[in-house]
Amino acid sequence: MHKLEIAGRPRGPDTPEALGFRPLYRQVKAIFVRRLVDGVWAPGAVLPSEGQLAAEIGVSQGTVRKALDELATENLVVRRQGRGTFVAEHDERRILFQFFKLAPDQGAPRFPDSVVLSVTTGPAEEAERAALDLAENAGVTRIRRLRSFDGAPLIVETLSLPQQLFPGLEGGPIPNNLYSLFAGRYGVTIASARERLKAVALTADDAAALGVPAGGPALQIDRVALSLDGTPVEHRLSLCLTEEVHYLSDLR
Repeated sequence: MHKLEIAGRPRGPDTPEALGFRPLYRQVKAIFVRRLVDGVWAPGAVLPSEGQLAAEIGVSQGTVRKALDELATENLVVRRQGRGTFVAEHDERRILFQFFKLAPDQGAPRFPDSVVLSVTTGPAEEAERAALDLAENAGVTRIRRLRSFDGAPLIVETLSLPQQLFPGLEGGPIPNNLYSLFAGRYGVTIASARERLKAVALTADDAAALGVPAGGPALQIDRVALSLDGTPVEHRLSLCLTEEVHYLSDLR
């Protein structure tokens, strides 16, 4: 049992260093995030009750509730009425809601199918090192795949992943839902992502993969995905055909 000490007194080992004068619920939230990072609370696991957590840490139940509310807003935990609070999983519904922003012009949003075109490894290139904050001699695994709706090519993309974080990834099957694989096999949970959008002309190789003429227009989505502790763990460059889809982002 670890008690959270405040007002200048020593803090328990669960508590991150240098919390400063952050509100108490933010300090409690930091404890919970560290448990997610360390795998103490695994994806899909049910959390102890708010009362149990409050007693363990030494704060009020309202403080725990406020910390969990923020984690729920950030899609890191899921509250289920009458069942409790669960660690969020990277199922297709969550990815569709949080990380996949292309939606058909007609019909409901859905998750695309994927075909892996190649999986290679090698030294990180300059752009990969910059995006993933890697050392000069670091290696990466690159996954190139084609994504489609109802058999119609939609996206060709290349993902660059640090080999140190995902050893042996190139040796096994690559599922459509990569974020679930990252969490389940490697203990790396994707918490957030930064995306940059730009209109580009397709190169001959990318156009061939998508089955369209070279030089045609595409939406380029340059994504860096971050783990729970803010470490960049994936660089993804996606080239998207947008004749029948659009990029949808809810601003709140």
